[in-house]
Amino acid sequence: MRYLRWFLRIALFLLLLGFTVRNVETVTLHYYFGYEWHAPLVLIILLFFALGVAIGIGSCLGKIFSQRREISIYRKKYPLLDEQR
Repeated sequence: MRYLRWFLRIALFLLLLGFTVRNVETVTLHYYFGYEWHAPLVLIILLFFALGVAIGIGSCLGKIFSQRREISIYRKKYPLLDEQR
């Protein structure tokens, strides 16, 4: 199983490396008020992917913290159930 995992990692790395090598052309992003940004296509895709991941994680943090708070309240309320494990 460990070898399969490493094979998949290497295959994914080579796939992404090939994508990176093929998309090095500079593209222009046009912003409002005449602002422009020139960067390689791969960098822009990576940046927006990372931004999407950060927004997704940030949107989940409120729910995670409220669940942790609720769990700590239940542990204080029912201490015997937690000690029996």
